[in-house]
Amino acid sequence: MTTTTKSVPTFHAYQEKDIKAIFDQIENAPKGKLLYQLPTGGGKTVVFSEIARRFIEQFDKTVMILTHRKELSKQTSQALKNIGIKSCMINSTSGNFKSGCQCYVAMVETLRNRIKAKKIKTKDVGLVIIDEAHHNSFRKLLGNFKNAIVIGVTATPFSSDVEKPMKEYYNTLITGENIENLIANGFLAKPESFVYEVELNTLKTGIHGDYTVSSSNELYSSPAMLELLLKAYQENAAGKKTLIFNNGIDTSMKVYETFVAAGIPVKHLDNKTPDIERREILKWFKKTKNAVLTSVSILTTGFDEPSVRNVILNRATTSVTLYHQMIGRGSRILPSKKTFKIIDLGKNIQRFGEWQQPLDWNFAFENPEAFAKQLNYQATGNSSSVQSHAISPELRAKFPNTLEMTFDIEGHYQEAIATDEKPKTVIRESIRQQAKMCLDNADTLSNAIALAEALQPEIEWRVKQYVKCLENASKNYKEWLMEDYQNRLKGLLIKLFPKQHQ
Repeated sequence: MTTTTKSVPTFHAYQEKDIKAIFDQIENAPKGKLLYQLPTGGGKTVVFSEIARRFIEQFDKTVMILTHRKELSKQTSQALKNIGIKSCMINSTSGNFKSGCQCYVAMVETLRNRIKAKKIKTKDVGLVIIDEAHHNSFRKLLGNFKNAIVIGVTATPFSSDVEKPMKEYYNTLITGENIENLIANGFLAKPESFVYEVELNTLKTGIHGDYTVSSSNELYSSPAMLELLLKAYQENAAGKKTLIFNNGIDTSMKVYETFVAAGIPVKHLDNKTPDIERREILKWFKKTKNAVLTSVSILTTGFDEPSVRNVILNRATTSVTLYHQMIGRGSRILPSKKTFKIIDLGKNIQRFGEWQQPLDWNFAFENPEAFAKQLNYQATGNSSSVQSHAISPELRAKFPNTLEMTFDIEGHYQEAIATDEKPKTVIRESIRQQAKMCLDNADTLSNAIALAEALQPEIEWRVKQYVKCLENASKNYKEWLMEDYQNRLKGLLIKLFPKQHQ
C-alpha cells in the first residue's frame, strides 16, 4: 500500500459508528452491494475515504472511487491525501493500474471510455465506492466489477428515476445520523424558513416527474415572479451571502439582470460557464461578504462554501434529492454561523416537509413507490405533462416488437447535466433507441431504413425538444442537427444490421 506520512485523523462518534457498521457488512458479505446514507454536511467523503484506507490496509486490494463531477473527484483525492492515502486520478490517457497505487478516483464517463478502449482491466478491483449513488449513470458500469464489493454513498437513498429503485442494485442500506440530530449536536447550522405563496398551475412535468425547464422559465422569468424574488431577498437576505437556485438559464439571466438593476452584487453561473470564468466567479463569491450567486444545475453537488447565509429556491422541484442538495449548500457551520435561511418560492417545503425533519430512509429504500406517493413526488393538480406527446396508432403499428417507443428528451437532458455528461449524449442515446426499434422490427436492411424514415415526425419532435433544452440554439443549428440525426441513425443501422442478423 502506498501512503503518505500524514497521521490518520480522529472521527466524530457517529462517523466511527458508521465506519464500523460498514466494515462489519463488508466482512460478512464479501461480494455484496451496500448503500450508505448520510446527510449533506455530515462528512460522507471523510467516511468513505477512511473505508478505502482500512480496506486497502486489511485486504491489500485495489479500490476504485467513482464520482460524476470534477469537483467531487478533486475533493475525494484531497480527503484521501489527508488520511495518508495516495490516490491516482484516471483521465483520458490512463492505462491499466500501476503497481505503486491501490486507490483510484475516476469520473464515470472517463472510466467507461477507458474500459471500452480496453485500456483498464477491472477484474482485480476489490472495492468500488460510488459517490452520489442515487444517479442512474453509475449502473452502466457496475457489470465491469464482478469481483468487487460495491458501496454506494448518498444523502438521499432514493433513485432519481422511481422506475429504477435502488433496492434493485443494493442488498443493504445503512443509515447514518439524521439532520435533526446533526443540528442539535452542533455539526450543521439550524435553518429558518420563509415561504412565499406561488401559483404553480402553469408548470408542466416530464416523464421522469420533475418540472420542465421550459415551463419553469416561463413562470419564473415573468416580471411578477422577478419582483417577488427581489422582494423576498430584500426582506430576508439583503447584505448576506446568498445562493439562488433556478431551473433554467433564461430565468437565471433575468434574475442576474434584475439584481444588477437593483444595485446588488451578483454573478450568474451555469453548466456552460467556461472553467476559468467559473473559478473566478467562485473566488469572487467566496471573498465578497454580500455576494449573490444565481445558478442553474451546477452548485447542487461538489460545492462547499460554509459562508453562505441564505438559500433561495427560485424554482419548484418534485425531486426530494434535489431539494436536500440545494438546501444543504447553506447548512455548513462556522464559529460565527450557527443558523441560515431558506427562502422558498416553489412550495417545496409544503411538498417535502421541513428540510431538517427526519425521513424514514429505510422505508424509502424498501418501498420506493409508496415513498414517492407519500412525498407527492409526482406533480399533481392542474399541471400538464409532456407525456401528452402521442405517437400515432399508424406509426405504433409499424413497431409491433417494441414495447416503449417514447423517449423523454428533457428528462435525459437534466440527468446528463446532473451527472456532468455532455448534453449531446442525449441525442446519441435517442438515436441508439430508435436504431434498436428499427432493427427489432425489420427483416432486411432496406426495411430498417424505411422504418427510420417513418420515424421522421418523432425525430423532428425530439430535436425540437432538445433545442428547447439548450435554450439559446440557433435556427441553423436546429436544421443541421435534424440532418445530422437522420444521417447518424441511418449510418448506425447500416453498421449494426449485419451483426444482429448473422
